[in-house]
Amino acid sequence: MLPAMRVVLDTNTVISGLLWAGPPRQILTLAREGKVSLFTTDALIAELADVLHREKFATRLEQARVTQSQLLKGYAALTTRVEPAIINPTIIADPDDDAVLACAVAVQAQIIVSGDHHLLDLGNYAQVEIVNAANFLIWYNREASRPSN
Repeated sequence: MLPAMRVVLDTNTVISGLLWAGPPRQILTLAREGKVSLFTTDALIAELADVLHREKFATRLEQARVTQSQLLKGYAALTTRVEPAIINPTIIADPDDDAVLACAVAVQAQIIVSGDHHLLDLGNYAQVEIVNAANFLIWYNREASRPSN
Protein backbone atom coordinates (compact mmCIF):
# COMPACT_ATOMS: atom_id res chain seq x y z
CA MET A 1 0.00 0.00 0.00
CA LEU A 2 1.22 3.49 -0.83
CA PRO A 3 2.04 5.91 1.95
CA ALA A 4 -0.73 8.45 2.45
CA MET A 5 -0.48 11.46 0.18
CA ARG A 6 0.24 14.76 1.91
CA VAL A 7 -2.62 17.14 1.15
CA VAL A 8 -3.66 20.63 2.22
CA LEU A 9 -7.29 21.63 1.74
CA ASP A 10 -8.34 25.23 1.34
CA THR A 11 -11.19 26.29 3.61
CA ASN A 12 -13.72 26.42 0.76
CA THR A 13 -13.01 22.77 -0.02
CA VAL A 14 -13.33 21.79 3.65
CA ILE A 15 -16.69 23.57 3.95
CA SER A 16 -17.98 21.87 0.79
CA GLY A 17 -16.83 18.48 2.02
CA LEU A 18 -18.33 18.90 5.47
CA LEU A 19 -21.70 20.22 4.32
CA TRP A 20 -22.41 18.64 0.93
CA ALA A 21 -21.83 15.46 -1.05
CA GLY A 22 -19.42 15.51 -3.97
CA PRO A 23 -15.67 15.45 -4.64
CA PRO A 24 -14.68 17.46 -1.53
CA ARG A 25 -16.54 14.97 0.68
CA GLN A 26 -14.80 12.10 -1.15
CA ILE A 27 -11.45 13.66 -0.20
CA LEU A 28 -12.48 13.77 3.46
CA THR A 29 -13.50 10.11 3.16
CA LEU A 30 -10.05 9.26 1.76
CA ALA A 31 -8.54 10.96 4.81
CA ARG A 32 -10.80 9.01 7.17
CA GLU A 33 -9.64 5.83 5.43
CA GLY A 34 -5.99 6.81 5.88
CA LYS A 35 -5.38 7.10 2.14
CA VAL A 36 -4.47 10.78 2.29
CA SER A 37 -2.98 12.78 5.14
CA LEU A 38 -4.52 16.20 5.67
CA PHE A 39 -2.55 19.04 7.19
CA THR A 40 -3.67 22.37 8.60
CA THR A 41 -2.49 25.25 10.73
CA ASP A 42 -3.98 27.30 13.54
CA ALA A 43 -4.73 30.07 11.03
CA LEU A 44 -6.61 27.70 8.72
CA ILE A 45 -8.60 26.21 11.61
CA ALA A 46 -9.48 29.74 12.77
CA GLU A 47 -10.62 30.63 9.25
CA LEU A 48 -12.76 27.48 9.12
CA ALA A 49 -14.35 28.37 12.47
CA ASP A 50 -15.10 31.88 11.23
CA VAL A 51 -16.62 30.67 7.97
CA LEU A 52 -18.75 28.00 9.67
CA HIS A 53 -20.32 30.71 11.82
CA ARG A 54 -21.51 32.71 8.83
CA GLU A 55 -25.26 33.10 8.58
CA LYS A 56 -25.36 31.67 5.06
CA PHE A 57 -24.48 28.21 6.44
CA ALA A 58 -26.99 28.19 9.32
CA THR A 59 -29.76 26.50 7.33
CA ARG A 60 -27.42 23.84 5.95
CA LEU A 61 -26.07 23.08 9.42
CA GLU A 62 -29.62 22.77 10.72
CA GLN A 63 -30.56 20.42 7.87
CA ALA A 64 -27.49 18.30 8.57
CA ARG A 65 -28.33 18.33 12.31
CA VAL A 66 -24.79 19.29 13.20
CA THR A 67 -23.22 22.25 14.96
CA GLN A 68 -20.29 24.37 13.83
CA SER A 69 -18.39 23.11 16.85
CA GLN A 70 -18.99 19.45 15.97
CA LEU A 71 -17.79 19.98 12.41
CA LEU A 72 -14.75 21.92 13.53
CA LYS A 73 -13.76 19.29 16.10
CA GLY A 74 -14.30 16.49 13.59
CA TYR A 75 -12.18 18.18 10.94
CA ALA A 76 -9.46 19.06 13.44
CA ALA A 77 -9.31 15.41 14.49
CA LEU A 78 -8.91 14.37 10.85
CA THR A 79 -5.92 16.63 10.27
CA THR A 80 -2.41 17.11 11.55
CA ARG A 81 -1.86 20.66 12.76
CA VAL A 82 1.54 22.12 11.90
CA GLU A 83 3.45 25.39 12.14
CA PRO A 84 3.25 27.19 8.80
CA ALA A 85 6.39 27.98 6.84
CA ILE A 86 7.36 31.59 6.44
CA ILE A 87 6.79 32.54 2.81
CA ASN A 88 6.93 35.74 0.83
CA PRO A 89 3.56 37.39 0.17
CA THR A 90 2.26 35.65 -2.93
CA ILE A 91 -1.45 36.24 -3.41
CA ILE A 92 -1.71 40.00 -3.16
CA ALA A 93 -5.44 40.06 -4.05
CA ASP A 94 -6.29 37.75 -1.12
CA PRO A 95 -3.44 37.51 1.42
CA ASP A 96 -5.38 34.94 3.52
CA ASP A 97 -4.70 32.44 0.73
CA ASP A 98 -1.01 32.61 1.60
CA ALA A 99 -1.86 30.61 4.75
CA VAL A 100 -2.72 27.63 2.54
CA LEU A 101 0.58 27.95 0.68
CA ALA A 102 2.54 28.30 3.94
CA CYS A 103 0.97 25.13 5.32
CA ALA A 104 1.73 23.19 2.14
CA VAL A 105 5.37 24.31 2.13
CA ALA A 106 5.77 23.43 5.81
CA VAL A 107 4.68 19.82 5.27
CA GLN A 108 6.09 19.40 1.77
CA ALA A 109 2.61 18.58 0.57
CA GLN A 110 2.11 16.89 -2.75
CA ILE A 111 -1.02 18.84 -3.54
CA ILE A 112 -3.29 21.69 -2.48
CA VAL A 113 -7.01 21.33 -3.15
CA SER A 114 -8.98 24.54 -3.57
CA GLY A 115 -11.93 26.06 -5.33
CA ASP A 116 -10.38 29.54 -5.03
CA HIS A 117 -9.34 31.02 -8.36
CA HIS A 118 -6.45 32.92 -6.74
CA LEU A 119 -4.84 29.61 -5.78
CA LEU A 120 -5.97 27.67 -8.84
CA ASP A 121 -4.54 30.34 -11.15
CA LEU A 122 -1.08 29.69 -9.64
CA GLY A 123 -1.24 26.07 -10.82
CA ASN A 124 1.60 25.16 -8.48
CA TYR A 125 3.69 26.72 -5.76
CA ALA A 126 7.06 25.52 -4.46
CA GLN A 127 6.61 22.23 -6.34
CA VAL A 128 3.12 21.71 -4.86
CA GLU A 129 0.39 21.19 -7.43
CA ILE A 130 -2.83 23.19 -6.91
CA VAL A 131 -6.05 21.66 -8.24
CA ASN A 132 -9.78 21.65 -7.62
CA ALA A 133 -11.45 18.72 -5.84
CA ALA A 134 -12.61 16.92 -8.99
CA ASN A 135 -9.14 17.09 -10.52
CA PHE A 136 -7.62 15.94 -7.24
CA LEU A 137 -9.69 12.75 -7.40
CA ILE A 138 -8.45 12.12 -10.94
CA TRP A 139 -4.87 12.76 -9.75
CA TYR A 140 -5.35 10.55 -6.70
CA ASN A 141 -6.75 7.64 -8.70
CA ARG A 142 -3.88 7.91 -11.18
CA GLU A 143 -1.27 7.94 -8.39
CA ALA A 144 -2.96 5.16 -6.41
CA SER A 145 -3.09 2.88 -9.46
CA ARG A 146 0.64 3.18 -10.20
CA PRO A 147 2.58 0.07 -9.34
CA SER A 148 4.81 0.52 -6.30
CA ASN A 149 8.50 -0.25 -6.55
